[in-house]
Amino acid sequence: MPFSKVMVANRGEIAIRVFRTLREMGIPSVAVYSEVDRDALFVGYADEAYLLGPGPASESYLNIPRILEVAAEAGVDAVHPGYGFLAENAGFARALGEAGITWIGPPPDAIDAMGSKTGARALMDAAGVPIVPGVTDPVPDLEAARPIADDIGYPVAVKAAAGGGGKGFRVALTPDELPGAFEGARGEGERFFADGTVYLERYLPHPRHVEIQVFADTHGSCIWLGERDCSVQRRHQKLIEETPSPIVSDDLRRRMGEASVTAATAVGYTGAGTLEYLVSGEEFFFLEMNTRIQVEHTVTEAVTGIDLVREQVRVAAGEPLSVTQEEVAPRGHAFECRINAEDASAKFMPSPARITAYREPSGPGVRVDSGVRAGSDIPEIYDPMVAKLIVWDVDRESARLRMLRALSEYVVEGPATLIPFHRALLQDEEFIAGGACHDLLARMADTATPIPGDLPPVAAEASDTADEPVPTAERHFTAEIDGRRFEVALRYDEPAGGAGPAPAARKPKAKRGSGGGGGGGNPDEVVTPMQGTVLKVLVEQGQEITAGTVVAIVEAMKMENEVTAQRDGTVTEVRVAAGQGVSVGEVLAIVG
Repeated sequence: MPFSKVMVANRGEIAIRVFRTLREMGIPSVAVYSEVDRDALFVGYADEAYLLGPGPASESYLNIPRILEVAAEAGVDAVHPGYGFLAENAGFARALGEAGITWIGPPPDAIDAMGSKTGARALMDAAGVPIVPGVTDPVPDLEAARPIADDIGYPVAVKAAAGGGGKGFRVALTPDELPGAFEGARGEGERFFADGTVYLERYLPHPRHVEIQVFADTHGSCIWLGERDCSVQRRHQKLIEETPSPIVSDDLRRRMGEASVTAATAVGYTGAGTLEYLVSGEEFFFLEMNTRIQVEHTVTEAVTGIDLVREQVRVAAGEPLSVTQEEVAPRGHAFECRINAEDASAKFMPSPARITAYREPSGPGVRVDSGVRAGSDIPEIYDPMVAKLIVWDVDRESARLRMLRALSEYVVEGPATLIPFHRALLQDEEFIAGGACHDLLARMADTATPIPGDLPPVAAEASDTADEPVPTAERHFTAEIDGRRFEVALRYDEPAGGAGPAPAARKPKAKRGSGGGGGGGNPDEVVTPMQGTVLKVLVEQGQEITAGTVVAIVEAMKMENEVTAQRDGTVTEVRVAAGQGVSVGEVLAIVG
């Protein structure tokens, strides 16, 4: 057994994903959780669980001193960071090492080297890996950016050096748009990564987003495990991933794989990593390296049969990779659909809510990685992902049809989810032909777009009883003692007649609102359709505006959402300010 006890410093579906592999390996596991996640499914899945602190990530999942304290208290000898939060934090990795705890991830120096977009571009250029034309040095201000943009040629992408996941990314199609793009990218870099450094590169309007999975051990072996096409995105956030890519030739795949091994070797990499590229025709350009396990690692597992988390644990323990490059033999086709709590018909508006009924699909070639059940809450302060639905079949068309079948069986009631969107997109002619649907997704991100409901769920009536309580003679309770969580079962004799304890009353099903714009019942009122924090107010009292004008930007579930006016008129009152928390339906401004 490589380790005696492993902590997963994360939450939700990725925590459960890692716990499952640890259980198969016979390694005891430790969960950490915030006050908001007390009743979350992942907390009860681990062998032990410890409270970190309040809900905000800065006070819990990003609180390095507290996590180190819990790791010592629990007696773990390794920590798996999952993805997000501290997964690419070199300081956290070093702190664990200083505490004598193994970091299940790449060397901190490799994280640092690839964490800066500018530094990574320079490294890749020196290693002979193709990069998009642009600059590798930080651009200090707008005046310095103008001649650089002119030299690169429009359209130009302005990117935060510490950015990722679509944050800190803006595009200027013309010189007039450069100031807004520059300030937008710099602002997001400061807000999300505490680093306002930006750089410029040529913007490729409709490239494919293709990534290569690499794995390296401490014995000198480095392999690549095929590609994943992640081109179906909205606002630079991935929605559907698949492997193999429908547009990558065998020769291009080989060249990208070999370049990825070169890149990983150049930074002394070990563990799981992903090289992301922009692909145009038979050309590919380095975009970034993710120094962690990816959300979409599941499709690579489906076609290769390799448990990537198991390999992470083995490599961190100093063991060699279990496969060689020659033994990697991808087979068939796999898709992953991200089941997010978002309403695609309302510009992908976040939809935090309690899940009132839940049933996962199953059957041949179907996998669900989730962290929820009926009664689970989707909090507005964390990522909107509910689950990941993965299917495998012998070829792309068979896998597409299998995914449609699985989606038709999936029942999630309470929050709006992307299930209807995925069902519609998988039947779109462009997607069927292997296209990335860039134009469609851009329109949907900017404009409320009805989703056709042409595939009724299979046996949807089952959702009415999916969460019916069953009388029982056993009750389970949770107790926290000194910040450590314990599960307690209370067993007792049933009353005569077997009536059992009275079942709890069911909550009525939540009705889904239309979401989308900024209006409620009164078109004069600009209201927020989600709970969150006001990042910016873009109008002022007395300003003349038109219908569709962005009144404010509200951040919810790690996403920025534009709230717009429903009518032409004059702003007679502004009721909120930047930094203010707002609730669903709260009036932001009045238009007279």
